[in-house]
Amino acid sequence: MDRKFSRPDVEEVDTNYLFKHVGLPQKNRLKHRQDFKLVYVQGRQHRTVHLILRSRKSNILSDIPSRIGIVISQKVSKNAVVRNRIKRQIRAVVRPWLKQIANNWQLVIIVRPQAPECNYEHFLRELNELFQKAGLINGN
Repeated sequence: MDRKFSRPDVEEVDTNYLFKHVGLPQKNRLKHRQDFKLVYVQGRQHRTVHLILRSRKSNILSDIPSRIGIVISQKVSKNAVVRNRIKRQIRAVVRPWLKQIANNWQLVIIVRPQAPECNYEHFLRELNELFQKAGLINGN
């Protein structure tokens, strides 16, 4: 995909760069239903006003990267555009911390109904607080 967007008032933007940096890396994604269920059943829960973090230490002995899933229901917003914007903001907040989060964790970030009023800074502050509570940053 080597398409380029061009507008008269903006220099050309390489879309490959944009598409590669939108989501979480493949190895850091929690994808399967049974993985989400395990985190819900066996994981610990930490809350803030707009987010809930469920975390579970994996039993696997090898040193695998932590995997993260984001859950947002229609109770948050009936509008899919709003829900997807919130997920993109949360992924953008989490992405720089991936190397600091201890390995072998499975995390589910649940968005609460009050979240549509939040912006990037709110999510940054709350996720930092949640990661600290759960002891995930710097291998704690």
